[in-house]
Amino acid sequence: MATRFVQAVGGAEGGTWLDLGCGTGALTATVLAHAAPARVTGIDPSPGFVGHARATIDDPRAGFAVGDATALPLRAESVDNAISGLVLNFVPDPLRAAREMRRVTVRGGTVAAYVWDYAGRMQMIRHFWEAAVALDPAAEALDEGPRFPICRPGGLGEVFRAAGLSDVEEFEVEVPTVFADFDDFWNPFLGAQGPAPNYTAGLPEEARVRLRERLRATLPTGVDGSIALVARAWAVRARS
Repeated sequence: MATRFVQAVGGAEGGTWLDLGCGTGALTATVLAHAAPARVTGIDPSPGFVGHARATIDDPRAGFAVGDATALPLRAESVDNAISGLVLNFVPDPLRAAREMRRVTVRGGTVAAYVWDYAGRMQMIRHFWEAAVALDPAAEALDEGPRFPICRPGGLGEVFRAAGLSDVEEFEVEVPTVFADFDDFWNPFLGAQGPAPNYTAGLPEEARVRLRERLRATLPTGVDGSIALVARAWAVRARS
């Protein structure tokens, strides 16, 4: 997913990049591998994530700092490209974050972002919440689909236009997500961060078993035990 997004963003070789909400550095690493940048600066509010990124990405072109998406610690027009992957829906004020991305990007530079299609073809999540809500209607309040209005067709585009960006182009990025077996599908819900894993962790053991078995019964499973799903993201690309 990240590779397809970076390739779609484009950007001239030797440019400088901002990775807004860099987390542990996965998107930064993709830019380093596929965009031939002069420099990539990753900004994230979590000191733990920034520390992990610094420890695991030793490329001298990469740098990381703790910072707020709505008040970036960068001067105006200091990067050629500003991108954000799977983050803006978690920012309390995504419009303000988009304006900050515009502010730090040179005139005519590229500003781009993508978010999961939680309400549609992010099928791993959709299957999870459909099973959870069937067993526990209160779980609907945690479902990312209705909670994140920018994670729908046109959502990011509206934010970027309101931020004053030009030449706004919306597109989708879709990749297959094939799980070797049910355990391969289920295990991410047991230890990772996010609404779905947190919900699973908070269930009593008996309820967790019921959810697991309902998923096992309803997922599209091949004769070899594999589970072939699709992950789609909504993306936007614009000029500052």
